[in-house]
Amino acid sequence: MRDYLEFEKPLREIEEKIEKLSTAATGGKPSSQNDIRKLRTKLAQAEHELYKNLTPWQRTQLARHPQRPSTLDYIQELTRDFLELHGDRVYGDDRAIVGGFARFNDRPVMIIGHQKGKTLKERMQRNFGMPNPEGYRKALRLMTLAEKFNRPILTFIDTPGAYPGIGAEERGQAEAIARNLFVMSRLTVPIIAVVIGEGGSGGALALGVADRVLMLEHSVYSVISPEGCAAILWDSPEKVPTAASALKMTAQDLLELGVIDTILPEPLGGAHREPGATYDVVGKTLTNQLFELLDLPVEQLITQREQKYRKMGAVTGLLAEQS
Repeated sequence: MRDYLEFEKPLREIEEKIEKLSTAATGGKPSSQNDIRKLRTKLAQAEHELYKNLTPWQRTQLARHPQRPSTLDYIQELTRDFLELHGDRVYGDDRAIVGGFARFNDRPVMIIGHQKGKTLKERMQRNFGMPNPEGYRKALRLMTLAEKFNRPILTFIDTPGAYPGIGAEERGQAEAIARNLFVMSRLTVPIIAVVIGEGGSGGALALGVADRVLMLEHSVYSVISPEGCAAILWDSPEKVPTAASALKMTAQDLLELGVIDTILPEPLGGAHREPGATYDVVGKTLTNQLFELLDLPVEQLITQREQKYRKMGAVTGLLAEQS
């Protein structure tokens, strides 16, 4: 069953009419068949117009779609011999982050990513993709293990953000994220990050300090959610769409700002409409990017990574002249 978003309701109405006519037209009446063909043409036009002009808030809704492919989906489709590793060796195992060794194009790699879950039960078990400190420490342990065995690292980002609970703060949430940023900036193996859904705040960035940052077309990446931004600046849920636009959180915005390197196109309507096509695009792009990075000497790899992030947020204009 397709799960429709609020802004997709016009499409739902047309599809329901097509379904009713298809069910009723058991005798194959020409009039019914003509009506169905007209409705399908109308549906195709409506889909093209709707998805061609998506607002940032609508893209955010698509990025959060419950049927959108998850980290484990990409692992299953793009790799083989995945061996999941658990625990941070300090506190426990956080199921909001999954990771382990796998073979990608017959090359051993380390894969780490956020996992929101599909069903309500699984989402609760995985804390809706919001990691605790032990999740980030598990990710850090796997990254240093990858460096030890000279394995490239692939990360998949899809989280509303790090869990903001009291227990998480008591166990050092901020320190765990900060340490990931520090260590990832100096790792001697190639790192490629893919934003496959929602990239929220430091909880996403803790897996995002990479040599290449890729984003699916309808994914988002931001310092705060639109809801959080609207609550802080305007104290009004009605300002959520305005906040989404102001945050410059879409793939198109972030490519222009130099925050990401590549936008990965999605099928019409989002990755969940044709997962197979999405897996193909992600797999081919990862193959090409990894091939380029593996040819770089370690010193050049680290230098380029450092320069990549130093260029972000450059001061321009009058302020730059005064400094």
